[in-house]
Amino acid sequence: MSGVAQHLVRLFGPAREAAGADSIALELREPATAADALAALAAAHPGLEPLLPRARVAVNFVYVDANTALAPGDEIAILPPVGGG
Repeated sequence: MSGVAQHLVRLFGPAREAAGADSIALELREPATAADALAALAAAHPGLEPLLPRARVAVNFVYVDANTALAPGDEIAILPPVGGG
């Protein structure tokens, strides 16, 4: 059975600046993946769209890939790419 699940998305660095907030409440139809969350964020906040392909995604403090399934209430974090030298 599918429904709608609430997720809290925490934004860091340029993503926070682009959205004008440090967190966003996001509703996703179940079942959903991290890729679905990114697509919904880009649709709801167009300023995030150019940043998301380079961002890292974490779910409940663990880095994930786009195919990772989300559970209702998961906390999603969008982190900027990390450079080093």
